Amino acid sequence: MSAPRRLAISRVDAFADRPFTGNPAAVMPLDEWLDDATLLAIAAENNLSETAFLVPDESGEADYELRWFTPTVEVALCGHATLASGHVLLSAAQWRSDMRFRTRKAGILRVARNGEDEGYRMALPAYPPLPRAMPDIVRALCGQPVETLWHANGYALIVYPDAASVRALKPDFRALSEGSDILYIATAPGAGDPSGADVVSRVFAPGAGIDEDPVTGSAHSVLTPYWTARLGRDAFAACQASARGGHVGCRLDGDMVELTGHCVTTLVGDFLL
Repeated sequence: MSAPRRLAISRVDAFADRPFTGNPAAVMPLDEWLDDATLLAIAAENNLSETAFLVPDESGEADYELRWFTPTVEVALCGHATLASGHVLLSAAQWRSDMRFRTRKAGILRVARNGEDEGYRMALPAYPPLPRAMPDIVRALCGQPVETLWHANGYALIVYPDAASVRALKPDFRALSEGSDILYIATAPGAGDPSGADVVSRVFAPGAGIDEDPVTGSAHSVLTPYWTARLGRDAFAACQASARGGHVGCRLDGDMVELTGHCVTTLVGDFLL
């Protein structure tokens, strides 16, 4: 029997300044792509909201190709696992200021060191949502929202009057899972919230195998254009109020959003395949 193949793996808490907060992601650099079934099986084995797979990019457009898998599906955009990937690569290449990633559906993404605070800046596409009635989603999320919006990439933005309403939500995950891989974002102004943030949110993706995501970078691709317009400024501080919790700095920059945050590595080892 041949020896198992060893694949390097790191586990990183993204949008976190200490272990056990933020959103954990697995990061696996590869020399070449494995078949999709194997990538999905590895992600299912990791059983995290996302596993990021990286392969050196040969197109000249970026440093690496990047793909993301939940335990059940490949997704078109994942922010926290992109931030985690940048953290792993930049930690190993202290002379580099940034890393660029070529993705299959979200274009070229960039993670850069954020000055002297040991954090990172990440560029993601901006997804401005438009008003849309969604009575079934509102019933499944519960609560009394004041506004509902939609982005065609599969993001439902449900706006509530205050942060306490968002924190109190007890969604019907079975009903929400009928929406396939829709990302449901509940949000409200942060006034009076103990987080001290300008904006509070929670994010649910039961159709992708994740009832509640701890901290979701891609959700802030939608939250940033919405809240900068509503607040009348180009930047704000956000808190995702999950059980683990995490803070995200948000800034609108044309057709991109810039998100800032920290990462903490909690595991480094080998995956035996």
